[in-house]
Amino acid sequence: MEARLGYRFEQRELLERALTHSSRAHEAGDPGRDNERLEFLGDAVLGLVVAELLMERHPDVPEGNLSRARARLVNTRSLDAHARALELDLHLRLGRGELRSGGRDKPSILANVFEAVLGALYLDGGLGAVRTLVEREFAGAIANADQPLPDPKTHLQEQLQAKGEEVPGYTTTATHGPDHARVFEVEVQVGERVLGTGKGSSKREAEQEAARHALAALGE
Repeated sequence: MEARLGYRFEQRELLERALTHSSRAHEAGDPGRDNERLEFLGDAVLGLVVAELLMERHPDVPEGNLSRARARLVNTRSLDAHARALELDLHLRLGRGELRSGGRDKPSILANVFEAVLGALYLDGGLGAVRTLVEREFAGAIANADQPLPDPKTHLQEQLQAKGEEVPGYTTTATHGPDHARVFEVEVQVGERVLGTGKGSSKREAEQEAARHALAALGE
C-alpha cells in the first residue's frame, strides 16, 4: 500500500487504521480503532488542498466556478474512482458482515477510505505529503477544471446512463400564483423513485433546479 501511495509511514498504525472500516473494528471489540475520525480529517484536508491547487492552476477563474469545480473533484463518484486506482479496495479491512454484503465494492465506503488515508498522510507527513498525492492523482481533472459543465438536466441524464439507469422523467406536481408570476413545482424521477424536486418561474427553470438537487443527492 505504501508503494501505491508513494509514501513510507513513520507511524504505520495510522495507515492500518485508515484502512479499517467500523464493521471490522466493532467485530474486533475495539470500535475506537476504525477510520471514521481520519476520514473526518481527510475530508477537510482534501478540500483545502484541492482549493489551493485550483487557485494556482486557474488564477483568472471566478470563485463560483472554482467552488463548482471543487465539488466535482471531491464528490463520492470521483473519490471512489481514485480509491480503486490506488487499490484501496484490495487493502480495505472489513467486518465479515460488510464483506458478505459487498462492502469492498461500495462507492461510499471507498470514498471514505480514500479520505481516511489522506487524514493518515496528514498526521504522519503533514500537508506536503497530502499535496504530493493529490497533485499526482488529480492532475488531469484540476487542469481541465475550467471546462464548462453541461446544463443540469443533460448532466443528470449522462450520469444516470453511465450507471446503466433509465432516462429521467420530469413531472409538474403543482402550479400556483397569478399569471404574471406563475411558479411551477417539478419532480424528477427514474421509474417510481423521486431523485429531486425544484421550483421556478417556468417549467424549464423548475426542471433544471430539480436536476441540480438530484445531482447533489447522487453526490455528483
